[in-house]
Amino acid sequence: MVREISAGAVIFRRVHGEPVYLLLHYGSGHWDFVKGHIEEGEDEITTVKRETAEETGITDLKVIPGFKERIRYFFRRGKEVVYKEVIFYLAQTNQDKVKLSHEHIGYIWLPYEDALKQLTFENAKSILKKAHEILSKV
Repeated sequence: MVREISAGAVIFRRVHGEPVYLLLHYGSGHWDFVKGHIEEGEDEITTVKRETAEETGITDLKVIPGFKERIRYFFRRGKEVVYKEVIFYLAQTNQDKVKLSHEHIGYIWLPYEDALKQLTFENAKSILKKAHEILSKV
């Protein structure tokens, strides 16, 4: 079995004091957060910043301390079963313009309730709930 580790971020910006979350529309049809493989020599935060810049063009990114969540799942790549682990951070930006990479077919900034409905996978919804809970206390 192949094992992959990635890092990603729940990216938000504030509009009239309220967080709105960035969701990416992947070519396979699902909606999710920025994420990507941790490359050799990178730590998780470096990966988050690199992947965010590559996938969205966002370079103004501040990782919020105290939030680190993992999801684990299996998927099939051809005949191989892949075990995937993704470590998510919470990150704030002031940039609203997004320049998508070839990996994505769309993006949207949404307030919490709408973002929760838009996300495809339950594990992503769980991550968003935890992130929003932290932001609600600040």
